[in-house]
Amino acid sequence: MKSIEVVAAVIVRDGRIFATQRGYGDFKDFWEFPGGKIEPGEKAEDALIREIKEELDADITVDSFLQTIEYDYPKFHLILHCYLCSLKNNTLHLLEHESAKWLSPSELDSVNWLPADLSVIQKLK
Repeated sequence: MKSIEVVAAVIVRDGRIFATQRGYGDFKDFWEFPGGKIEPGEKAEDALIREIKEELDADITVDSFLQTIEYDYPKFHLILHCYLCSLKNNTLHLLEHESAKWLSPSELDSVNWLPADLSVIQKLK
């Protein structure tokens, strides 16, 4: 099975967590933390800063490592490195996602998360 290594930003502002909705692929309409694939030779934190700039046209600070999750999807094995992040300014633009929401910890269960993200959700609650 193919293995994919990715990073995700758990962006927190005023006690709320930023969630994005996928607009494409097998998991279209599921919710996730923004991020993406680590390129060969790239550090995880650098990949995260690059991906958030590409997806949201936003600048972030990578504040701390949260956790790594390994999850087997039907077509691939995912290695997901999650980091707590903050915005350098309050500007976000959806360039790749269908929708986005700022959710309080009590609202995290109000959207349909990708399966690999569920253990992060439990940790954030």
